[in-house]
Amino acid sequence: MPPRQTELSDAELEVLKALWDLGPTSVREVMNHLHAQGRELAYTTVLTFLTRLKAKKYVTSKKSGQAYIYKAKVSREKVTGSRLSSLIEQLFDGASAPLVLHLVQSNKLSSDELGELRRLLNDLDDRDDQAPGVGEGR
Repeated sequence: MPPRQTELSDAELEVLKALWDLGPTSVREVMNHLHAQGRELAYTTVLTFLTRLKAKKYVTSKKSGQAYIYKAKVSREKVTGSRLSSLIEQLFDGASAPLVLHLVQSNKLSSDELGELRRLLNDLDDRDDQAPGVGEGR
């Protein structure tokens, strides 16, 4: 299991995001992807970040011809979940509701996202309504 996701630097996270976007790929392709996003990193810098990510067990690599092919070992969802959990713990003492309320109140959610949130809340309400009550053999 990889270490806590908060151990990723911003630059390492950018490189990991490139791997999520591209799938298994070479250092040069990661570098080109970052260049297309306005991040002018040298080949050796990208290689350094990939080497660090491999040491931290976020990335694997295998030799393919003369190049190494790098692949994300952890999913975007796993990293997102871990980083959000850490953020919620640090800012809200482990309570998720204040984060959601803040996002809604500060208009950080689009109308589509608000609709999805409503749907999820309705699904939770429906599930609670269908759950057996106290003393009903739960």
